Amino acid sequence: MSRCLGPSLLGLTLGCLILAQSARHTRSAYAQSSGGQAISANRAKYVGDAACLPCHRDQGLGYIQTSHHLSSMLAQKSTVSGSFASGSNILTISNPLDSSQDPRLYFTMDAKADGLYQTAVAELGTKRLTHSERFDIVIGSGVRGQTYLYWKGDELFELPLSYWTDGHRWINSPGYKDGTANFQRHVDSRCMECHASYIHALSNDPQTNVYDPGSFVPGIGCESCHGAGADHVTQETNRSGKSARLGRSILNPARFSRDRRIDQCALCHNGTAREELTPAFSYVSGEPLDNYLAPNPLDIADHPDVHGNQVGLLKRSRCYLASPEMSCSTCHEIHGPERTAASYSGRCLTCHTWQSCGASKVQGEKIKGNCIDCHMPLQETKAIVSVTAGDVVRASIRTHWIKVYPGGPHTP
Repeated sequence: MSRCLGPSLLGLTLGCLILAQSARHTRSAYAQSSGGQAISANRAKYVGDAACLPCHRDQGLGYIQTSHHLSSMLAQKSTVSGSFASGSNILTISNPLDSSQDPRLYFTMDAKADGLYQTAVAELGTKRLTHSERFDIVIGSGVRGQTYLYWKGDELFELPLSYWTDGHRWINSPGYKDGTANFQRHVDSRCMECHASYIHALSNDPQTNVYDPGSFVPGIGCESCHGAGADHVTQETNRSGKSARLGRSILNPARFSRDRRIDQCALCHNGTAREELTPAFSYVSGEPLDNYLAPNPLDIADHPDVHGNQVGLLKRSRCYLASPEMSCSTCHEIHGPERTAASYSGRCLTCHTWQSCGASKVQGEKIKGNCIDCHMPLQETKAIVSVTAGDVVRASIRTHWIKVYPGGPHTP
């Protein structure tokens, strides 16, 4: 039994089996290298979010509700958004009238005593192949959807089905070929860097999927932005009463220059197309991101994609260019859950008057209730596309290029 099932049932199965064995041999050779040892050693002073709560309870309790904190989780029924209920746990990809000539392919999602499982079933005449893997890691808060990963020893792979919140449905994972069941897509460390606080790669290869499973720290934690907290916790624990602080033992991005504050977010919100100059999880808050990632080729494109490029788009905006202190946190509350898009209009009105908007001549004062849908509209991304049983699902993401868009909902 292989990790890949599909329409050309026997030929494709054999091809996938050979490919999986070859890839495993190559990755195992990489895994014998010393990659990541320096980064792993630096993790000794990382103490985890729980150590922050005694002194920063309000920020901590707010932050655990954010999409950043929920960007990855261990898989269990309470963290997987998709349904395992009978009738809602089956996705049929192909169901031909004559299954003796063309294969039938479907997936089932099942909750068992030892975990949650995704199973592919391919049938051709009397032949039947199945392949099951367990949900081990959840990627995504569920605001738009979730993707799921599984462990095979120390190798980390993506499951072929994801969950899409719009319509509450199972779909082919974005980028997967419709009509196949591919369990081979490996998960590289750059992906994990933007969805987890840490995972220790056992290889220097930037495309490795070989990790120490026990090193996985889910979600984007406090120390992802504030740096290692051990010295800070020790200092504050030993400081008596209201005695003066001995010095700053923790990083505070609010004190960074604008460029360094922007870099903090750009690691993942401008870096998806940037070439790595150093291993994943090397970046240290407050340092220039260009020391870690090469320039983003999308920054010079006429029409850059909205996915993973919020910072690049923001930097094109007149608002940003004319406001020396404007950064991501000008609008976004880092330690609290996202609000509705329209509610951010109040931020716009700290600089602009609603009367200055051309649409106000038609809409009147009510125009000030929603600047965002006109000047930061939702746009389809080409990076997140799923084709499932012939149905195309595209993600729409809010652009951060703030400007006047012709044909907006309030255009006069």
